[in-house]
Amino acid sequence: MFKTRLFSGVILLAITILVVVLGGNILYATLFVISLIGMMELYRILKIHKELLGFAGYLAGISYFGLLYFGLDQYQPMLFVFFLMLLLLISVFSFPKYKTEQVAIAFLGLFYVSVMLSYIYRVRMLEDGALIVWLIFIGAWGSDTCAYCVGMLLGKHKIAPKLSPKKSVEGCIGGVIGAALIGLLYATIFKDSITGVSNPQIAFMVIGAASSVISQIGDMAASSIKRNYNIKDYGTLIPGHGGILDRFDSIIFTAPIVYYLAVIL
Repeated sequence: MFKTRLFSGVILLAITILVVVLGGNILYATLFVISLIGMMELYRILKIHKELLGFAGYLAGISYFGLLYFGLDQYQPMLFVFFLMLLLLISVFSFPKYKTEQVAIAFLGLFYVSVMLSYIYRVRMLEDGALIVWLIFIGAWGSDTCAYCVGMLLGKHKIAPKLSPKKSVEGCIGGVIGAALIGLLYATIFKDSITGVSNPQIAFMVIGAASSVISQIGDMAASSIKRNYNIKDYGTLIPGHGGILDRFDSIIFTAPIVYYLAVIL
C-alpha cells in the first residue's frame, strides 16, 4: 500500500508540476476535466451522479469554464441564478424523486469544485502568476507536511477529535508556521523575478500562513462530508490516495485565498 501510494504520489506531483509550468490552455483543460470528475465524485455520495440533477450540475460546470475561458466573468452571477432555478425546476417536476439535500449538494458542487478549482488558473494568469501559483501548493501540501511532522513530534492536544482524531493543535500551528517560512524562503529565492508584488517576502509569508489556515479548514470540511456519509474516500482514481476530492480537498480552499491575497498585496 505504501509503495502504491508513494508511486502514484510521485506521478501526480510530476503531472502537477508539468501542467502548472505549461499553464495556459493545458492548465485550463486539465482543471476543466478534473473539476467535472470532482463534481461526479461529490454527486455520487448522494447518488445523483447519473441523475438529471447531476447532469444539470455538469452542464453548469461546463458553462462556468466556458465563461472563464472567454473572459465573460460578468455573466457568472446570471449562470448561478439560472442554475439554481433549473435545479428547483427539476425538483418540482420530478417530485418526490429528489430530496432537498440532493438539490442542495447539486448546487454546492458547482462552487465547491468547479469555481474553487478554477482559481488555480486565475492565479496562474496573474502578473507573476508563474511564481505565485506555487503558493497554492505551499499553503496546501507544504503546510500538510509541516503539520504532520510537528504533530508526530509534539502533538498532544486534539483539535477536532471526533472529526480528525490524528490532527493536533500543535500540528496545525506547525503547519501555519511552516507554510509561512516556506513562503518567505521561496520569495527570498525568487524576489528579483517578482515585479508585481510589493515586498514579496512579507507578502508570500502572509499568503503562506493564511492559505495554511484555510487549507486545514478545507481538509477538515472534506472529512466532515465523508464522515456524514460514512465513506472513506471520494473515489479510487488515484491509487493509494482516493479520488480527485481526496487529493485536492485543501487545494480547493487555498487557490481562492492565494488569488485574492495576491491581488490585494
